[in-house]
Amino acid sequence: MIKSSLTFLLLFVGAISYGQVDLINKVKNNQSDKAKEGFQFEIVKDVERTEIKNQGASGTCWSYCSNSFMESEMARIGKKPVDIAEMYTVRNVYEEKADRYVRMHGHLNFGQGGALPDVIEMYKKYGAVPQSAYAGLNYGSDINRHGEMEAMLTGMLDAVIENKNRSLSPVWKTAMNAVLDTYLGATPKEFEYEGKKYTPQTFAKEVVGLNGDDYIQITSFNHHDFYKPMVIMVPDNWNYGISYNVQMNDMTDIIDNAIKDGYSISWAADVSEKYFSWKNGVAYVPEKSYREMDASERKAMFDGPKPEMKITQELRQEGYDNFTTTDDHGMQIVGLAKDQNGKEYYLVKNSWGTKNDHEGYLYVSKNYLKYKTLSFVLHKDAVPKDLRKKIGV
Repeated sequence: MIKSSLTFLLLFVGAISYGQVDLINKVKNNQSDKAKEGFQFEIVKDVERTEIKNQGASGTCWSYCSNSFMESEMARIGKKPVDIAEMYTVRNVYEEKADRYVRMHGHLNFGQGGALPDVIEMYKKYGAVPQSAYAGLNYGSDINRHGEMEAMLTGMLDAVIENKNRSLSPVWKTAMNAVLDTYLGATPKEFEYEGKKYTPQTFAKEVVGLNGDDYIQITSFNHHDFYKPMVIMVPDNWNYGISYNVQMNDMTDIIDNAIKDGYSISWAADVSEKYFSWKNGVAYVPEKSYREMDASERKAMFDGPKPEMKITQELRQEGYDNFTTTDDHGMQIVGLAKDQNGKEYYLVKNSWGTKNDHEGYLYVSKNYLKYKTLSFVLHKDAVPKDLRKKIGV
């Protein structure tokens, strides 16, 4: 293993919300020392975005990628991007999720994970604050570490659900919020930013300036009617967020149109495959399955561009149905690139720091996106007009 592998594995633990051990075992060897020389990428089109961040040892990628997406949206409409506090979003989601977890008698996924639209929904309901007003690091660490806090919250909520008093007390939420206050800090009611006082709601309206109702989520699965809204059944979709179901090739048409017109995309995908390499910053779908490769082929997977498998709607559906495509990670698509053979890739901003071959970015093939995407969020105006009409937005 190369020098940064331990760092990557620690970050990867924080990047997912379930199946952590299995995923770590799958990605131990998916890297090459020759990838940086073997792949020659040229940026064709990119959009403005803020700096790479690091979610640390927390499963909060969904907050990082969608808040980064909102920062890019600010730039797109001519505003100065703000460093939006990811942990303010996370804090509000913990509270909302806890309420639903108790009401569902524990039959709901409670943990660090979330879905892309959660950020938009929390923004609409609770506003936003800058990072300077809410770092969420009250527990003696300079990076996010939510394992202990999550365990304490889950134990507390399970005790509430057990209900030994035969009636829930009126103060269980007060007790839960005391834990959140201790670890993340109390949410600010008012704060100062660049010499002016704001509340989270006035900051969202006056500084961030985005309309949460303008954003939609897209997916593609053939077990549901195309061009109709649906709920993606994955554990982290605790809030039952709605997606518009389009055909597989529509997804890349939408994303290509968005990038061309200066829009970025918040993207949720499976990253557990051997052909996703964080270290090398490359993801593609080899023509031959990993199981069928010999040792030399596996070793050379990231030595340079290779032919890819043909991806179909049926193959994509099969991955979702048999759990080989899972809801692992959220990132931000910020551009389009080509390799030395002219094949197109998406430029993707990650939240695992900058210690990979492309300083925190990845190049993801269109085939990988078609195969391994769970969903993506973008401004509705970024969708081509004919598809907007089909899905009714």
